[in-house]
Amino acid sequence: MSSPLLQTSVLQRDRLLILAGLLVLTVLSWAYMAEMAIDMSMASSASPRQAWNVEAFGLAFGMWSIMMMGMMLPSASPMVLTFHGISRRRADENAMGNTALFVVGYVLVWVGYSAGAALMQGAFHAAALLTPMGASTSPYLAGGLLIIAGLYQFAPLKDACMTGCRSPMGFLMAEWRPGRRGALVMGWRHGLNCAGCCWATMALMFVLGVMNLLWMAALTALCLIEKVAPAGDRFGRLAGVGFIGWGTWLLGRAML
Repeated sequence: MSSPLLQTSVLQRDRLLILAGLLVLTVLSWAYMAEMAIDMSMASSASPRQAWNVEAFGLAFGMWSIMMMGMMLPSASPMVLTFHGISRRRADENAMGNTALFVVGYVLVWVGYSAGAALMQGAFHAAALLTPMGASTSPYLAGGLLIIAGLYQFAPLKDACMTGCRSPMGFLMAEWRPGRRGALVMGWRHGLNCAGCCWATMALMFVLGVMNLLWMAALTALCLIEKVAPAGDRFGRLAGVGFIGWGTWLLGRAML
């Protein structure tokens, strides 16, 4: 049997490796988004409006998938580390591999969300409701999205999903499944919880621009604070009030 000191050392090493892996994925995602934002800005200057086709959908789908990784992996890290810690305590010889599968299951949910977001972007584009940088040209669209996101901050479903996200140990104890398939399923279920918390917030990327990195950073920070900060739930509701007020102002100004 391994000594407790050795087990602690292995766990600390693994935690550092996991955090480093998540950090690398996050940084690469943000770097890709920054490069794409520059490329799209230059392309939109040369050709203000491009046709929406299968190639454009594929590009948008890939962009949303990478963007979701960059935005959501930081707030998922406490759950990922807790999953690995439990796997180690259960003497799982494939703890690192199963942790990777947990992350894959989590990311797959956001890949599915990205497909829906890309389809929505195509519909908005066809209706001439977006700029080439993916920002709303309509105060009604922007205001509606803000009000929906703001109201959802107070929804019972939001609270139920947030409970699972804010309590990694409780979620994993209730959902634990052994083996590789179990790790994938648990990651998927956590992804569903996370999407249940943040789907409306992520849709706000259409308000100021899918390629707006500052807006992307602000929404990432909101999701992270909601999940890990001691008063994250109250901060989320405060943000909800702000979204509702902003959306109402946009709609009111458009109607005058």
